[in-house]
Amino acid sequence: MNGIEIRKVANKQALKTFIDFHYDLYAGNEYDVPNLFSDERNVLDCEKNAAFDFCEAEYFLAYKDGKVAGRVAAIINHKANERWGRKSVRFGWIDFIDDMDVSRALLDAVEGYGREKGMTEVIGPLGFTDFDPEGMLTWGFDELGTMATIYNYPYYPEHMEKLGGWEKDNDYVEFKIFVPDRIPEKMVKISEMIMKRYNLRVRTLTKKEVDEGMAHKIFHLINDTFKDLYGFSELTDKQIDQYVKMYFPYVDLNLIPIVEDCTDGENKLVGVGITMLSLSRALQKCRRGRLLPFGWWHVMRVLKFHKTDIIDLMMIGVLPEYRAKGVNALMFYHLIPWYIKYGIKWGESQVEMESNENVQSQWSYFETVNHKRRRCYKKEIGD
Repeated sequence: MNGIEIRKVANKQALKTFIDFHYDLYAGNEYDVPNLFSDERNVLDCEKNAAFDFCEAEYFLAYKDGKVAGRVAAIINHKANERWGRKSVRFGWIDFIDDMDVSRALLDAVEGYGREKGMTEVIGPLGFTDFDPEGMLTWGFDELGTMATIYNYPYYPEHMEKLGGWEKDNDYVEFKIFVPDRIPEKMVKISEMIMKRYNLRVRTLTKKEVDEGMAHKIFHLINDTFKDLYGFSELTDKQIDQYVKMYFPYVDLNLIPIVEDCTDGENKLVGVGITMLSLSRALQKCRRGRLLPFGWWHVMRVLKFHKTDIIDLMMIGVLPEYRAKGVNALMFYHLIPWYIKYGIKWGESQVEMESNENVQSQWSYFETVNHKRRRCYKKEIGD
């Protein structure tokens, strides 16, 4: 196809090339937030990523005139397909130069892989699970990205429209949420009322509790909370072990409130808010996604000395039977004083389904701006 060659990633050196292509394509871009090379390798390595217990994947590189011009991952999440009654092959980790022949060849490779495996549609961008970045940016290209989302050039969605056969499968919105200089009076009244009425309490975890298994309980709560959301597949115990080891050693527990129902002294976990100091600017200073020689310092300045004014609101999970009781407000009742203490000016909501009005309503206490939109595409490919 016009001098485009597609090669499968067949060894560790090719996987390194696959990961490094993103750093090359976005070198110097002021909005892209590159992931750490080690994190990318661990997710893409079938021996290290617990999601491969129920997923299979193939990675492709596109070459033009002997040079790497694009990449894509083809992923089948069998658990999600069974849960949602679909035969989907996902495309993720897609990057390409502004050349229609390259983008077409990459997506054709995903289609071919899907047909070989008996799939009838291609969807994406999606990862192995909901904990991987998802959705192609379609608006907000001049906004700083986050470590949990995809940044892409404006020509990406233009290619999707021109290629033909692709349609919307799901749209997402993202909000910039400004931190007030004090807890809103309405939030104070509601929080104090619901704590008294429903015998709830909001508090900070201790490191001892995390070590003794509370972190695992949080992820089980997330399973219960997100089970009905688009494309979600329940986390296995092996995945939960992996995420606890990956994230909890680096989080600030002051920024992860939990809500408990204390009726009859049970202290039942009913809600959690996972927020993190933004590493976006720090990761941009990690040359080609490496912590050495100096990237580690920029990351540590954020984690240890709070050298950022942005917070990433990673996820808020509340058991369905407690969502109408104002638990979300209770978590921000706890968080806002910490944000003020740390000098946080605004937060990133991360991706929210455009149709999920219940999630978006939690920002009603704050000044917000919808500053990004993104899309998951779908294409029928037949048997």
